[in-house]
Amino acid sequence: METNITRHPSHITRDHRYRLNRHHSSVLWLTGLSGSGKSTLAYALEKALYQASCRSYVLDGDNIRHGLNQDLGFQPEDRKENIRRIAEVAKLFADAGMIAVTAFISPYRADREMARSIVGEGDFIEIYVKCSLSECERRDPKGLYQKARAGEIAQFTGISAPYEPPDRPELVIESDRYSVSESVARILNLLSSRTKLSLENRNRE
Repeated sequence: METNITRHPSHITRDHRYRLNRHHSSVLWLTGLSGSGKSTLAYALEKALYQASCRSYVLDGDNIRHGLNQDLGFQPEDRKENIRRIAEVAKLFADAGMIAVTAFISPYRADREMARSIVGEGDFIEIYVKCSLSECERRDPKGLYQKARAGEIAQFTGISAPYEPPDRPELVIESDRYSVSESVARILNLLSSRTKLSLENRNRE
């Protein structure tokens, strides 16, 4: 590792950004199988936060792999690096005063714990978007399970690669039981209690 590197602290603190934004920042880490509804839920949540005049941004797994992480594959070591990089980015978003909403399969517990340690315990909120494999396969919005079953996709989570459910997530969303609007409401309730975010009288016209 290069040693001739110095951190340069900002003169603007997170407290300054909190007073400007009128809400605290955090990282909502959505994890779950492909097809469980992570991206759908993330963007619905982003819209709800925008309507409440909260600064937020979705970091979506597919989008990130089109740019920042386009050099990574799906072997365990690449998945680990994928999560490490996005955790560092999410930490920057939180430091900038925003609510970062991530939507990544992030199948390994150790990698998610690494992300938590990078972001920081107080900022990291793990949300398990729980959905049965059979329901995810039934939905199969991208046709990926069909390809994985046919052997056309290697290292596919849930089929030829494992998914390790969270042991102690801050919230479990059963996406085959709750509607998107109900799920968003549950996350907002948790966010309000964790970050002292008040959504009252904040809605945009």
